[in-house]
Amino acid sequence: MLKGKTALITGSTSGIGLGIAEHFAAAGSNIVLNGMGDAAEIEATRARIAATHHVEVIFSDADMSKPDAIEAMFLKVDEKFGGVDILVNNAGIQYVAPVDDFPVSKWDAIIAINLTSSFHTTRLALPWMKQKKWGRIIQIASAHALVASPFKSAYVAAKHGIAGLTKTVALEVAEQGITVNAICPGYVWTPLVQKQVPETAKARGISEDEVVNNVLLAAQPTKQFVTIGQVAAFAGFLASDEAASITGAIMPVDGGWTAH
Repeated sequence: MLKGKTALITGSTSGIGLGIAEHFAAAGSNIVLNGMGDAAEIEATRARIAATHHVEVIFSDADMSKPDAIEAMFLKVDEKFGGVDILVNNAGIQYVAPVDDFPVSKWDAIIAINLTSSFHTTRLALPWMKQKKWGRIIQIASAHALVASPFKSAYVAAKHGIAGLTKTVALEVAEQGITVNAICPGYVWTPLVQKQVPETAKARGISEDEVVNNVLLAAQPTKQFVTIGQVAAFAGFLASDEAASITGAIMPVDGGWTAH
C-alpha cells in the first residue's frame, strides 16, 4: 500500500534516515532525500536507490535550521510529486557538555534542527495530507524523549519537545486519516553516536571504551546497539494500514532502556 506514495525523510543522507529511505523505496514509495555531505556521494546514493527500487528519488539540501529553506524544499516536492504522503522527521545534531558550559550557539542549533524543524515540516505537510485524507508523520525521537542523561540538556529538551508535538498534532488530525507517532530508539551505531563517544569521554573524564560499555550500552539491558534496519522496519509498519489505529504514541525501540 506504500507503492506510489511520496516519503520525505529529513536527515537522510546517512545513518537512520538513509536506512528509512531505503526501506520505503523498497516498498515502492518515491523518496525525497535531505541532508548534508559530499555532493558526488549523495548523487550516487540517490541514483542507486532510484535504479535499485525503480522509484523516483530527488534530493534537497535544505538547511533544517532555516524555515525559508524548509519551505523551498516543500515547494520543490509539490512541483515534483504533488505533496508528501509520509513525513519522517529524522534530522538531528548533538553536543555534549555540562549545562553551565553549554555554548548558547549549540543550544540554539540543536533546538532549531531537532525540534523546530519538525514543527515547520509538519505544518507544511499537513495541508496536502488533509486534502488526501491520508498521511503518516513519523518522528525519529530518542529514548531521550522519555528519560534524561547528563550533559545533554539541549538534546533531551528537544526530544521531550518532540514527544509533546507528536501527541498534540495526533489529537488535532485524528479524524482525518492522518497518524502521528514517535519512534524512540536507544543507542544506534550511527555517525551521530560515534561522534558522541569522544565528546562524552571528555565530559566524563573516562576512556572511549568505557563510554561505549559503561555509559551507552549500560543503559540498554540487551547490551546491544539497536540496528538501523530495526528502526526502519518499525517506521515502515507505522506507515502501513495495519497501524492506522496507532497515533499519538511515543514508542521506545531501546533494548529495554526505558523499562528501568
